[in-house]
Amino acid sequence: MNRQADPWRGPKDSIGAPGDPRGEGTALHSDAPRTEARPIDLDAVIGPYLGALTVLLAVLVVALLALVIVLWQRTGRLSARLHGMTRGSDERSLEAILEAHLERVFAVSRSVDALGTRTQGLERDTRHAVQRVGMVRFNPFEDTGGNQSFALALLDLDGNGVILSSLHARTGTRVYGKAVTAGRADGAVSDEEAAALKAALEPRPVARSSEPVPRS
Repeated sequence: MNRQADPWRGPKDSIGAPGDPRGEGTALHSDAPRTEARPIDLDAVIGPYLGALTVLLAVLVVALLALVIVLWQRTGRLSARLHGMTRGSDERSLEAILEAHLERVFAVSRSVDALGTRTQGLERDTRHAVQRVGMVRFNPFEDTGGNQSFALALLDLDGNGVILSSLHARTGTRVYGKAVTAGRADGAVSDEEAAALKAALEPRPVARSSEPVPRS
């Protein structure tokens, strides 16, 4: 008995022969409609935004130009600084130049330390040098004039020293000396000697030079 032909079955839409485990030759018809891929029209997509994209690209170009100018200026300043660092040096390597500069810095540091040590020694030694001086001139006798007599106080930083007194007369000149410890004489002093000692012990302002210190 002949089977009626199925209008939806094609020539290859037949079930495979019996005994065929793979079922090759079987093709089942799909009822889903087939859709064809349509090409994308870029002009239609980009066209409405072409003006905005042009403005955006122009802004980006200007920003890139500004960035290039800034980088060029920074590169110029860096080159100038590098030239200033390497000025007067025969070394071509930046590393060698930096090592030379560091060696100079270390040498200067060692010199400063040595100067500090010497300065401390000088301050210790000059502490006992004569730094305070007070002098009073007077006339002890009525028959002499011109205030040829004087009382002179010579003290160090701690107030230790001597007071020298000179009495001038027509017949001769006499000189007396008295020791001073911590600002006090070891004996009785006259009014002129006390005035000279007071003048020597008065604190004096430290003179400051207005001229700049020359640098080598």
